[in-house]
Amino acid sequence: MSEAAQIFIKASKLKAFDKVHRATLNKNIGKYDQAVFRGKQQYQDLETARNRAANIKRKAINDLDKYLIEFEQNFTSNGGKVIWAVDAAEANREIVKILIEKKINLVVKSKSMTTEELDLNAVLDKIKIEAIETDLGEFIVQLGGEKPYHIVTPAMHKSKEEIAKLFNEKFDWDINLTPEEMTNMVRIKLREKFYNAGAGITGANFLIADTGSIALTENEGNGVLSMAFPKVHIIVAGIEKIIPSINDLNTLWPLLATHGTGQHITVYNSIVTGTKKDKETDGPKETFVILLNNKRTEVLKQNHQKVALTCIRCGACLNACPVYKNIGGHTYKTTYTGPIGSVISPWLLGMENYKHLSFASTLCGACTDVCPVRIPLQELLLENRKASVEQDLTTGSERFVVKTATSFLLKRKKMDMFGSGLKNFFISMFMGKAWGNKRSLPKIANKSFNQQWMEKQSQK
Repeated sequence: MSEAAQIFIKASKLKAFDKVHRATLNKNIGKYDQAVFRGKQQYQDLETARNRAANIKRKAINDLDKYLIEFEQNFTSNGGKVIWAVDAAEANREIVKILIEKKINLVVKSKSMTTEELDLNAVLDKIKIEAIETDLGEFIVQLGGEKPYHIVTPAMHKSKEEIAKLFNEKFDWDINLTPEEMTNMVRIKLREKFYNAGAGITGANFLIADTGSIALTENEGNGVLSMAFPKVHIIVAGIEKIIPSINDLNTLWPLLATHGTGQHITVYNSIVTGTKKDKETDGPKETFVILLNNKRTEVLKQNHQKVALTCIRCGACLNACPVYKNIGGHTYKTTYTGPIGSVISPWLLGMENYKHLSFASTLCGACTDVCPVRIPLQELLLENRKASVEQDLTTGSERFVVKTATSFLLKRKKMDMFGSGLKNFFISMFMGKAWGNKRSLPKIANKSFNQQWMEKQSQK
């Protein structure tokens, strides 16, 4: 078992039985569920919208090279610059190079899971460049020295009392402030940062090939400010964010809003094409797009799992997953968590160390049911498990148990060779530790179904 797997199992046990944590998480996800249910009512035919979205994203992934080149040509023609980064190290080097050349020491950041993937804040901190998260949830977790807990809601694990306590410790604010008052205080604090920042760093919800634009959707306006005030705008986006046409946003933006937060449409929806034009008063003088691979092409090589790259990062699968709702986001120790993270993280970070995430699932299919782009997540988790076996990443004991069980399960005579007592003994011997000490092992009945059936037939 890898060190990452051991840490995951240990953390899972602690979080699953933390009643305070579970109460906070269940309350916040419960609010999400209600909002999403109401949001979906805007659709007369939600399934058709999901099918269209799935087709758009699959088309983009199947012709990824074509659309990325088209995006680069169009974005460059509008005055922007495109940098291709093979991995996180190269992406960080390019970002640092830009900031140092421009003599920038203060950066404002809009919410971006891709920059979390790079661990960019830590990189900038080492060279004394201040990077401020301006999304409220991201600001809270950065202040607390934590990583985002959720793809969409970074501070989902915190109650308003915990946030008030954090602000009191860091800024000496009144611990009895209401959520609205705390938000206003943060807004005042961040406004100065927007004014003085030399660069703004954002992610991109979509990269639009036919116009060479980025599409950014958010609710707080911090993304717009991160792009409008600083002279330099750096966009960090995974190559899978590409979509063929600006017309595709008609389908994708409402689905993302509805499944992400339950809204009909997100409050701020921006389409950015290059730098500030001569007659425009706001916007950057220079715009860079970092196109990040970072082993996404490893996912793309897989016949089945490559469809996971069509994910639009709505977070719906996390909120539906019974495992995530029990152990939370930080337990995974990965940037992308929940079902979608369990599919892609083993390929991005190495199957050898992260194959355990593909087994952290009940395979109930709830994630697939809620996915707006119809990713068959529970099937892909099974494909990952198969891949881990094909890569010879199983232990000798696992192979022995499976081989033995298979030989017995395929032959009725072997299954009926031993009584229930001996069967239960073998199960406790070979499955007890894996089953865990928090639940009881199932007991084999005194008579098998076959025996009961034969007895019943003989009585007719």
